[in-house]
Amino acid sequence: MRKSLLLASAGLLVAAGPAMSQTSARGNEVSEVVVTAAPYALSLDSVTTSVDVLTRDDLDTATAGGLGEALSDLPGVRSSFFGPGASRPVIRGLAGPRVLVLTNGVGMVDASALSPDHQVAVDPQEARRIEVLRGPAALAYGGSAIGGVVNVIDDRISETPVEGIEGRVMGAISSVDTGEMASGALKAGVGPWVFSLDALRRQTEDYDVPVPAESRRQLAADGEEFLGRQASTVENTAVTLESYGAGLSYVGQRGFLGLSVKQTDSRYGVPGHAHEDDHDDHDDDHDDDGHDDDHDGHEEEGVRIELKQTRYDLRGGLDLALGPFERLRVSGGYADYEHVEIEDGAPATRFLSEGWEGRLELVQAERDGWQGAVGLQALTRDFDAQGEEAYVPAVEINEAGVFTLQRLDRDTWGLEGGLRFDRRTLETAAQKAEFDNVSASLGAFMRPAQGWYAGVSLSRTARAPTEAELFADGAHIATRAYEVGNANLDSEISYALDATLHYDGGPWDADLHAFAVRYEGFIDLRPTGAEDPESDLAIFTYRQTDAEFWGGEVEVAYRLWQDGARSFTLEGAADYVRGDTDLGAPARIPPWSAAGRAIFATSWWTGKLELRQVGEQTRVTEGELPTDGYRLLNASVVVRPTDGFKIFLEGRNLNDAEAREHASFLKDLAPLPGRSFRLGVGYTF
Repeated sequence: MRKSLLLASAGLLVAAGPAMSQTSARGNEVSEVVVTAAPYALSLDSVTTSVDVLTRDDLDTATAGGLGEALSDLPGVRSSFFGPGASRPVIRGLAGPRVLVLTNGVGMVDASALSPDHQVAVDPQEARRIEVLRGPAALAYGGSAIGGVVNVIDDRISETPVEGIEGRVMGAISSVDTGEMASGALKAGVGPWVFSLDALRRQTEDYDVPVPAESRRQLAADGEEFLGRQASTVENTAVTLESYGAGLSYVGQRGFLGLSVKQTDSRYGVPGHAHEDDHDDHDDDHDDDGHDDDHDGHEEEGVRIELKQTRYDLRGGLDLALGPFERLRVSGGYADYEHVEIEDGAPATRFLSEGWEGRLELVQAERDGWQGAVGLQALTRDFDAQGEEAYVPAVEINEAGVFTLQRLDRDTWGLEGGLRFDRRTLETAAQKAEFDNVSASLGAFMRPAQGWYAGVSLSRTARAPTEAELFADGAHIATRAYEVGNANLDSEISYALDATLHYDGGPWDADLHAFAVRYEGFIDLRPTGAEDPESDLAIFTYRQTDAEFWGGEVEVAYRLWQDGARSFTLEGAADYVRGDTDLGAPARIPPWSAAGRAIFATSWWTGKLELRQVGEQTRVTEGELPTDGYRLLNASVVVRPTDGFKIFLEGRNLNDAEAREHASFLKDLAPLPGRSFRLGVGYTF
C-alpha cells in the first residue's frame, strides 16, 4: 500500500493541473459538498444519513475549547468533557473507539480514543471546516467509524490556485477561565505553487463554576455534607496549547499535489486524577500517619499532561482517463505522538504512538446519474505505554481495507450502496489477534416534489476490538477502574436503519433523522464485583452482549421576516437516544436535549439568542450516578463593519446554571463552566 501511494504521488506531480470543480450527479454545480460522505461530489441536501458542516465562520464563534466542546451544540452530539483539556465527540450515545476522528480524511495516529483524559491532537481553530457524520460511515473509513465520523479539514495543502496573498487572523479573550486565544493562517501563490503557514495559541486558567465542583450526589456517596450553592473554581483545569503548521502544494492543469507538516504542543490539567489520589489517601489513612501532607501535595500539584505530536501529510488529486475512472485521489499521514502524565512534578506514565495511514481512491466518471468510487486504505501504528498507568501493553496494529461506494441518481429517485472488506491485526509480545470484517450498506432515496428529499439506508458494519478491549490489564485512574481485557472477543457487528427527511422551500428548512441499531457482540466494560487489592479500584472486564440503540435528531428553521439583507429567523433543534443491552443500560448515555434560537441578521451585524434545555438522566448502569437536567441561556452579537473584518461578543450560560454533562466521566467532579463572556476580533483578507 505504501509503495502504491508513492507511485501515485509521483504520477500526480508529473501531470498536475487546476483542481476540478465539484459537480453533482446531474452535472450541475452544487453549493455545499460533503467531502467526508464519499469520494465523489455529494451535496449536503442529498445524503441519506445525518450530516452537519461547520464552516470557518461557525468555528470562530463556536464554544471555545477542545473538539468535543466545539461540536457539543449539534443535535445528536455531546462532549466526553474531561475538563477543558480533553474532550472527544460523543455521537448518538457512542464514544471512544466507535467515533472516528480524522484530519483531512486520515486518522489522527494519537491516543485520544484510548482514554477520556487524552486530548485529540487537533484543535477546532486549525480547521477550515469540520464535517460530522452521524451513524455508520465504516464503508469509507473502516470499523472505527461504526458510530460516526468527525473530519477536521484544514487548508495547509491547497487544492486550487492562489493569486497573491490571502489569509486570516483572529484573537479572543474569555472571562470564565481568563482565557486568551490567537490564531492565523496565510497562503501565498507563486505561479502554480501555493505556500501556507498557520499558527494557534490558546491559554486558559482554572475555570469558574456557580456551585461546588462535586455534585450533591457525589458528596452524599462519599458521606460528605452539601454546604449549599457556592461559587467555586474547578482546580487543575488550566490549558496551554500551541500548534504550528506549513504546507506546499503544486496546482497545475490536471490536479494538485501537496505536502504539509504540523507541530502540536499541549499542556493541560487532569482534574479526575487528583480526585482519585485524594480518595486513595483516605483509604490509606490507617497505614500512613502523614497522609494529610501527601493529600495536600496532590491537591497543589495535581496531574498534568504534556502532549507533543509531529505530523506530516500528503494529499493529491489527478484528472485522468483510465477505463471507467476519471479522477485519482491520494492522501496519507505520518505522525509521531508522545503524551506524558506528570505527577508531583515528575513523569509518571508515557504513551507513545507512531504510525502512518494512507488512502487511494479512484473516482468513476459520471454516467447518466451513476457515480461511484473504489478505494484502498491501510494503516500501521506502534503503540506503547510505560509507567504507573501502563495498563495496555505495547502493541503493533496493522489494517488494510478495500471498498467501493456506488450511487445512482435519477433526479426523482435513486439508489446507493457500498461494500468493504477489512483485515485488522493487533500483536503484542505475548499475543496476536486477527480480524476479517465485512461491511455493507444499501439505501434508497426520492424527491417527490420540489424541495423535498427522503431517504432510507440499511447497513451492516463490523468493528474489530481495540488494543484496550483485548489486552488491558491494570489500573485506569481516568475511568476509576481496574480494567481487564478479553483476548477472546469477536468483532462487534451492528445492523442499522437510518431514515432522513429534508425539506427546503420558502421560509422553511427542516431536517429529520431517525435511527435504530441492533448490535451483536456489543463490547461493554462491566464490573465484576471484585476489587484490586493494590489500587483499591473495582475490577471491570470487557464483555460482549447484544444491544439496541435508537433515537433521532430534528433541526427546523423558519424565516419569519425578510426585507432585503435584513431577516428574522426562528430555529429549533432536538435529539434523543436510548440504549439497552442484555446486561442493562449502557453507561453515560446522554439524555434528550432541545434548543430554540432567534436570529436577527443584517448586512453588517447578526444577533442570536438561544435557550437550551437538557433533560435529566436516571437510566444509569451499575455504579453510575443520575444527572439532573439543566437550562442554558446563550447570546451572541457579530458585527462586520467592513468587508473581511468582524467583532463578536458571546455570552454562554448567562443564567449561571449548574450544568453537568452526563456523557462525561467527570460529570460529578467537574461541571461545565459557569457564566462566561468571550470577546473576539477577526480579519480575513
